Formats: sequence, C-alpha cells, structure tokens
Amino acid sequence: MKTETKTQKPTQPQTQKTTQKPPVTLVTVGGENYRSADPLGLSRVLDSRPCLPQQADGIDASLPIAEDELLIRVESLNIDSASFHQIKECCESDLKKMEAHILNLVSTRGKHHNPVTGSGGMLIGVVERVGPKFPVNEKPIRVGDKIATLVSLSLTPLHIDKIKAITLGKDRVDIEGYAILFASGLFAKLPEDIPPTVALAVLDVAGAPAQTRTLVKENDLVVVIGGAGKSGLLCLYEAKRKKGVTTIAVDYSPQAIERVKKTGWADQVIQADARNAIEVLEKVKAVTGGRLADVVINVANIPETEMSCILITKPKGIVYFFSMATSFTRAALGAEGVGADVDLRIGNGYTQGHADLSLALLRESKELYTLFKTQYAGD
Repeated sequence: MKTETKTQKPTQPQTQKTTQKPPVTLVTVGGENYRSADPLGLSRVLDSRPCLPQQADGIDASLPIAEDELLIRVESLNIDSASFHQIKECCESDLKKMEAHILNLVSTRGKHHNPVTGSGGMLIGVVERVGPKFPVNEKPIRVGDKIATLVSLSLTPLHIDKIKAITLGKDRVDIEGYAILFASGLFAKLPEDIPPTVALAVLDVAGAPAQTRTLVKENDLVVVIGGAGKSGLLCLYEAKRKKGVTTIAVDYSPQAIERVKKTGWADQVIQADARNAIEVLEKVKAVTGGRLADVVINVANIPETEMSCILITKPKGIVYFFSMATSFTRAALGAEGVGADVDLRIGNGYTQGHADLSLALLRESKELYTLFKTQYAGD
C-alpha cells in the first residue's frame, strides 16, 4: 500500500483565542488523502495552549479526516437541555435568531460548545467514510451505518452547511453538514425497532438511568429534581424497578407536574421552583414526614438548583448532579456552608452499557416508549 505525505492548511474559521496551527500533514493511502492518525484529536486543537478538544476554545473541523477518524453525514443535533434552554432564552425563542446563533457558534469554534453552559449535546447521522486505521475490530462500523455519537458535541468537530429545522420542544436541530469522530470516541448503532429521533433523545441522557441503577438501593427514598424531563422520567422509571423504593418528583410547570402524575412512577409529585432551596426542603419534609432523601438526582436544565438537592439529602446520602447547569463551586461551598455531610457526585454521561440499558427500558415499558415516541418522534 503506497503512502505519501504532503501538507494542507486548515480551512475552518478560528476564534480570537486561538492561534494558527502549522500546516496539516497528510498521508496518501490507497489513493486517498488522510491526516495522520490521532486518536484523541489533539492535532485539531487550535488553541495556543496544550489541551484536549473539549477544553479548547476552537478546533479545526476541516477535511480530510485522519486515518483513524470517522466522517459522519449529520442529520440531527440533540442539543444538551441546559444549552438549548440558554440559547432559547438568549434568542427570545426566535427561530431565526437561534439559527444565526448556532451557525455562528459552530463556525467560530468548530464544534457546538456553548460557552455559557460549557455543554454540547450529541448527534445522529450516517457514516460516510471510515479511516483505514479506525479501530473497527473494537468498534465494528462500516459506511452506511446510521449511528448516534455518545460523546459530547463540545469536543466533536462539526461543520454545518444548512440548518433545516429547529424544534423548540425537543431540543433538536436538523441540519445538513458533517461531523468527525475520533478513534477514542463512542457511538451506538441506531436500533431498527425505535424511531431515530426517539433513540437520539434517549441516548442523549443514557448516563442518567444507568447511574440511577447503580446508586439506588432497595427501600431508598429517591428525589428527582426535574422529574418531568426525558432524563427525569427515565430515572424515575429505573428507580421504581428496585424493591421498596419511594420516589418523589420535583418540577415547576403545571404541565410538567401533570405529565409526571400520569405515569405513576412518582409516589409524590411536588410543584416547586428548585432554585428556592427552602421551599423545596419544606415541601419534601411535608410529604415524607420529615424524612430526607437517600439519593437525590438533579436533571434540571437551569442553574442554581444545587442547594435544594443538598438540603433534602440525609447525612451520608448521595446527590447525583447529572444536569450540565450544575456549578461545582456552588455545590461544594454550599454543602460546606450548611454543614451537610453528603456525597456529591458529578454526573458522567458515559457508563459502561448505558446505551443498551436505556434502550432496553423503552422496550420494557410500553408507557415509557409511548411517552418518548409522542414527544420526540417525527417533526
């Protein structure tokens, strides 16, 4: 197999905080040009400081792909809930403003990495090219496979040619464009028995129910802050699968409260503003007879909800912050300030087997599947 080298300059725009990188070294394999193998995508970082793509202010999303990368023709972005909420508020729910905002963000940073929330989301698309050194033995994949990426858009090289639609109630942006997955990146092949947009919505938050399965023990009292959202419903359903578990859902809007009540997965449903820690504490104590939670799961998409979670957790209990709106500083200093000896866990979007686990929950529960299909399938 003949290999040649030459250079090509990156073509994507860069941020003001980045510097021009040296020309890209290309290799020719089987008559096709590729960048040199780079499993962590370090050569795509445009910052002057050494850092990983997720930490970078800007990354190079230009083609060609590296020998060990995947090229994905993107169909939809599922924007992280905290990020989508912030963009929607910033743009006053104006779709044209949101479109311009997203296009500018991606063209400037080379990825969908919200500078306010620090989060991104995930995508679905069709594999268009597989680099000759991509680890297909460990991660079987071929051209034409439809996949969902299981790594954040905050580190995924992304180029948008056109935004086709923005769906406010689903945190979804349908686009024409491409993305690049590093050899170290994770993905899931989309199942044939679940609509792609439903699978996208579930896989985006797959880490939450997977962690719930690990954290919740029999006879625990579990409180889910933001219980009416997609991750909240999955967590409530998973928690109720454990023997003797009591579940409480906390959410804000009357519509959200009604949605949770209809499922029957919450033994108690509390309407409250999770930013008001005293209100939440009083309402939880009222429905539990003063008992505090063994496990609190925060999946709210707004900031400043940390203290509600901490105050309603018993000593030595667990607070699991899956929400990307969480501030580690507020949580750590807030717990210290009220003398709360609780175990603070920062949510990891990846847990081994989380994709299969979450999709299995949809297959197990007709009601859960119907909820997600009604909310996220189609337009």
